[in-house]
Amino acid sequence: MSSTMEYQVLLYYNYVHIEDPEQFAMDHLQFCKGLELKGRILVAQEGINGTVSGTIEQTQKYMDAMHNDPHFADMTFKVDEHDGHSFKKMHVRPRNELVTLRLEDDINPKQTTGKHLNPKEFFEAMQDEDTVVIDARNDYEFDLGHFRGAIRPDIETFRDLPEWVQQNKHLIEGKRILTYCTGGIRCEKFSGWLVKEGYEDVAQLHGGIVTYGKDPEVQGELWDGQCYVFDERIAVPINRKEHVVVGVDYFDGKPCERYVNCAHPPCNRQIICSEENEHKYLRGCSHECRTSPRNMYVQEHGLTDEEVQIRLNKIEEEKNSQTV
Repeated sequence: MSSTMEYQVLLYYNYVHIEDPEQFAMDHLQFCKGLELKGRILVAQEGINGTVSGTIEQTQKYMDAMHNDPHFADMTFKVDEHDGHSFKKMHVRPRNELVTLRLEDDINPKQTTGKHLNPKEFFEAMQDEDTVVIDARNDYEFDLGHFRGAIRPDIETFRDLPEWVQQNKHLIEGKRILTYCTGGIRCEKFSGWLVKEGYEDVAQLHGGIVTYGKDPEVQGELWDGQCYVFDERIAVPINRKEHVVVGVDYFDGKPCERYVNCAHPPCNRQIICSEENEHKYLRGCSHECRTSPRNMYVQEHGLTDEEVQIRLNKIEEEKNSQTV
């Protein structure tokens, strides 16, 4: 296979002032389409945050062009090999924030942020008994994989994290605080917010989970499960020394690392689910989602009303037998 048929996925961010995000987004979209990249990029006055995929040649041209721009000359790209595009389309969108915290007094990571730890330093710090490790991601990301012993904040969106901290101060007061996220961008702001709140010893995993997994010395050690990513890959491996499955099937509680979206569009809940249970439960997370006339699984598989009812009856029979 020639190198032009081999693909890469680039994950990157940079906090840097962009004067006109809307114009930048329009121009950048055309630039990316010209390179035949696919992906999702957010642009704000505070900087850029993106994931794109393309051939090795296309992605290299993109990295070279970005590094030739003084705004992005020092931007780090995290590169994963892949067998094709990890997105269906190319989107570049202007936003008020690169990661949504909606703070009254916003954090500028260029001025206030936690100490950056490289993978080896983070690995060692995690094992200190006076340290707490906070996962700065959403609950469904944590459930697929996380650092061993990390705290799972019960949040569905990043903007809920400060409130969770306020309600759980007893877990972290007087401790050294470590934070981590997928690529590092959320921790830049979250750790800065912690510092601003008065927590004195705050550090973050520089480059995020993805960088930790690629480190030749640490090799992802102390990471359990897989790392959730926001593209068609859904999950990537991190621990190269041992693989521990932490995900559990939504329906039967068995070990599982396969995410699907509920087939009822208004719900669209992400659930960990085996292929067998996806078919059994019509990819619906509840009875209402399974019986909805808008259930996409039913439409995709062309099931008749009778076939749907047979599966629903089987689910009900099993449910009744378990309660007897």
